[in-house]
Amino acid sequence: MKNPTLFYIYDPMCSWCWGYKNTWQTLQQALAPLVHIEYKVGGLASDSNVTMPKQMKTFLQSTWKKIEDELGSQFNHDFWHNCIPRRSTYPACRAVIIAREYHLESQMLEAIQKAYYLEAQNPSNNDVLIQLAQSLEINPVEFKQKLTSDDINNKLISEINLIQKMPIQGFPSLVLHLDEQYYPIRIDYQNFKTTLEEIKSYLES
Repeated sequence: MKNPTLFYIYDPMCSWCWGYKNTWQTLQQALAPLVHIEYKVGGLASDSNVTMPKQMKTFLQSTWKKIEDELGSQFNHDFWHNCIPRRSTYPACRAVIIAREYHLESQMLEAIQKAYYLEAQNPSNNDVLIQLAQSLEINPVEFKQKLTSDDINNKLISEINLIQKMPIQGFPSLVLHLDEQYYPIRIDYQNFKTTLEEIKSYLES
C-alpha cells in the first residue's frame, strides 16, 4: 500500500462545511496515524460584484436554518441584514490558498467561518479577508498583494480543475487516494465513526 491520502474538499463559505466542522475535527484526530490529509478548495462560486438575487438569499437562509435544526450548528442571521451578500466565494478560496503557504490554512478557514457565520461579516469582501490575515499575523500588505495576484488565482483554478477530476458530490467531500485510485468516502455529519470505519475498510482490503 502506497502512502494513502485523504482529500478534504471544501469551500470556506460552504454552510454544510461549517455544519461538518466538529465531526470533521474529531475524524481528523482519529485518522492522523492512518492517512495523510490534504485540504483542497472547491471554488463554490466565482468572482462577482452583483448583489445576491432574492431567490438565492432565501435558499441560503433556509439552508442555514436546516443545518441549525439538524446539526445544532450556530449561525448569526444578522448577516442577511447587516451585509450585502454576493454569490462569490473565490476571494475566500484565494485567502486559504495564501494561508496554506504560511502553514495556516485550517486557521484561516476557521477565521473565515467564524467571521461569516458567527460575526455576520462578509468574506466575499477582500477587506474582511485582509483583517483576518492580520489576525493570524500574516503581513497584511503582502497578503493584499497576493489576494489579487495572477499567481494565486492560477493556483485556485488549477485546484478546482484537479478536484473536478475526483469523484466528488458537492462540498464538503472526502476522497481517498489509495494505490493510484480515487475512492469517494461517505460523510456522516453526526458520527465520525461511520466515515472512519469506511476508510479503514479500504486501508485493510
